[in-house]
Amino acid sequence: MEHIKRYHSRVIPFEERELVLEGPVEPSRLADCSMHPGLDAFRRPKDQLEALVEIAGLEEGRIIITRDGDTIVGYVTFHYADEMERWSEGGMVDLIELGAIEVAAEYRSIGLGKKMIQHSFEDSRLENYIVFTTEYYWHWDLKGTGLGIWEYRSMMEKLMKSVGMVWFATDDPEICSHPANCLMVKIGKDVPLSSVEQFDRVRFRQRFMY
Repeated sequence: MEHIKRYHSRVIPFEERELVLEGPVEPSRLADCSMHPGLDAFRRPKDQLEALVEIAGLEEGRIIITRDGDTIVGYVTFHYADEMERWSEGGMVDLIELGAIEVAAEYRSIGLGKKMIQHSFEDSRLENYIVFTTEYYWHWDLKGTGLGIWEYRSMMEKLMKSVGMVWFATDDPEICSHPANCLMVKIGKDVPLSSVEQFDRVRFRQRFMY
């Protein structure tokens, strides 16, 4: 499957300056940027930037960023699932994970997360994919936002629903380990039925239970 990426960008007013929302971004462009020190939800900012550069270099990898000058203040990642996770078991070339979304705290008031995800799905080529995301409460910034688990879960559902992603059932043990965790999916209109059926087999290992 050929992974075609169409770059596009937009300007977002912020206080008395302008931010740039763009992507999918090339590895060389990312390497010229720095990470906002507040982007540390998954790893240290420097290490996270290295991870973004690596993902952008993958054939299927897509990185959407918002930058303030040359400082990345938010990002969204798309890539194949880790080979150690069940989502890679079907060997599906048209199953892509929305892997991470992070926004520096002082930039959250303008809805950057929603803007970046919507920017991502403006590319009609994503209609060729099943895009999924796994939401785990232990990754959520409950302390920074002051939200409870269920309030944060509701916020994340609304965010994903803004691009047509909906809740899907699964027997994945990690997701089932807490009721706030969830699997959200968008099946592109050009995805063949065979891929949908294969994804169903990946979602459920113990089908006799459902």
